[in-house]
Amino acid sequence: MATIDLKQSLENLKLERDAIILYDALAGIEKDEHRAAAFRKIAGNERRHADVWASKLVELGASVPPVDGPRLRVRTIIVLARVFGTRSVSDLVQALEGDEEDTYAEQTSPEVEAIAADEREHAEIWRRLDEKAKGGRPGDAGPEAAGPSGNRPSPEALRAAHAGSGSDIGRNERWHRTGQSGTLRAVIFGVSDGLVSNTSLVMGITGASPDPHFILLAGIAGLLAGSFSMAAGEYISMQSQRELYERQIALERAEMEAMPDEEQGELAAIYKAKGFTDDEAARVAARLFRDPEAALDTLIREELGLDPDQLGSPWGAAFGSLVAFAAGAVVPVLPYLVASGGPAFVASLGLSLVAMFVVGIGISLLTGRSALFSGARQVGIGVLAATVTFLVGRLIGVAVA
Repeated sequence: MATIDLKQSLENLKLERDAIILYDALAGIEKDEHRAAAFRKIAGNERRHADVWASKLVELGASVPPVDGPRLRVRTIIVLARVFGTRSVSDLVQALEGDEEDTYAEQTSPEVEAIAADEREHAEIWRRLDEKAKGGRPGDAGPEAAGPSGNRPSPEALRAAHAGSGSDIGRNERWHRTGQSGTLRAVIFGVSDGLVSNTSLVMGITGASPDPHFILLAGIAGLLAGSFSMAAGEYISMQSQRELYERQIALERAEMEAMPDEEQGELAAIYKAKGFTDDEAARVAARLFRDPEAALDTLIREELGLDPDQLGSPWGAAFGSLVAFAAGAVVPVLPYLVASGGPAFVASLGLSLVAMFVVGIGISLLTGRSALFSGARQVGIGVLAATVTFLVGRLIGVAVA
């Protein structure tokens, strides 16, 4: 555990100031007053946190720096929220909160312990906001969601939430899950795939033949073939997975109808394994089985490890993959539409490298790594792939000639 020194206090102050800017922006963007009030409450907590670290700096004999602009990651989330709405950036904001919580987990001080309680409150508010957005019970979201203490919900409240709805299970720490960034994640990696693969193809063909018409034809063919292949693969994969999940859910439903007592016993055993006493587990299972759909939902999540809310649309996934791959694959082809020879080659490579760096920055939104590091890594991977295919193309071209 790290102790709190001057450098750490400055970093913590920057984290909290970025969070203030983010939540103030989200509150201003959000049209739903209930959600906007929740964002304003979190922003108020972040202001108190910032005051804590400002006071710590004074205590350490340092001056408090003026407020500056937020990190690129925060600015990007705000832009996305303005364009697509606050719900579209839910996973990104929660991932950002998770990184902040991880940072504080590595520190030890009375100030951090107090802030950690607020961070748990933020997790609870976001959980309820997401539930309401998915059609949860009215009044589940908002500043009051964290309970009367204003900090972490009591164990009794969390236990009641478990017993009240199977969909609550496992969501309290949702931002610590990987791969939860949904559509944005699929788009970024789809664009990356199309960009790297078609850049490599164009470079390989360029190494084999200087004919610009042949290079352009190969680039367009790679774009179309890759896009439709990605779409077909995504559709088949998701449809097969969906059919498998639906069959497992149907079997679980049939078991509940055929032998409800046994299934209730299985649910009680699940809660017993989580640390409930025999009586507590039995009561929770009995309460859930008063609502067969809630009981089925819980069994699906806990026994089968499935999330019915994330089955997804095969057609939507296929179309998204096609568009994302094509958006990346078209970049190295564009210069050959208006030029040829050396200028087209240089423009294609340069444009592709710039696009790769931008994609790397997009990846940093999901991973929390430095934008510069992620961009440089993406460029390095692209350059390596393009260099190898260019050299292979050159060898093949020489051999054919």
